[in-house]
Amino acid sequence: MIPRLPWPEIRTVLLDMDGTLLDLRFDNHFWRELVPQRYAERHGLPLDQARAEVKARTQAIEGTLNWYCLDYWTQDLALDIVALKREIEHLIAVHPHVVEFLDALRVAGKRIVLVTNAHRDSLALKLEKTRLAGYFDALICAHDLKRVKEQPAFWPQLQNVEPFDPATTLLVDDNLTILRTAQQYGIAYLVSALRPDSADPPRMPDGFPAIHDFSELLPIA
Repeated sequence: MIPRLPWPEIRTVLLDMDGTLLDLRFDNHFWRELVPQRYAERHGLPLDQARAEVKARTQAIEGTLNWYCLDYWTQDLALDIVALKREIEHLIAVHPHVVEFLDALRVAGKRIVLVTNAHRDSLALKLEKTRLAGYFDALICAHDLKRVKEQPAFWPQLQNVEPFDPATTLLVDDNLTILRTAQQYGIAYLVSALRPDSADPPRMPDGFPAIHDFSELLPIA
């Protein structure tokens, strides 16, 4: 269901980064291929065993602050996670029509806020590669708030540092748990990104208005 948004009523636009503005192919390749390979080399394990161990470790803390924390994984896996990310930084890519959408938001006078669970080091690398930082009025990192977007306590903390009216706010995110939590907090306009990873088929929207790419949210007035 492509959303028909009442743009004149929307004042603030909260945008997720990984899987929403940026192609999740980078992150999926990193965790599914590169990290298991280097973990196997580091610990002298068969690749299949390394894949299984990395998957089990990540699944055990999924949706928590540590799950997104590069410092945690550097210590837990005994790997230089930031250095590994730089090895495949060429895979960092912006989804189609994102820049066009951000330009339109700016022209329409909306407040544009990046709200990400990504660790600050990951955020810095991706902004360096994509040059998107200048489009945002504010950059909010969950690590600074000590909560992740999946947690109900995140949203009032966000509102303390970035005042917004939930009744006039749009959130676009690829994580359905986050969308449901934001809905419970009262954010009026919610849109799901159906293609977090361009190499994967579209996902089910689970009842939320959804887009394949940002051209479906244009025009903006």
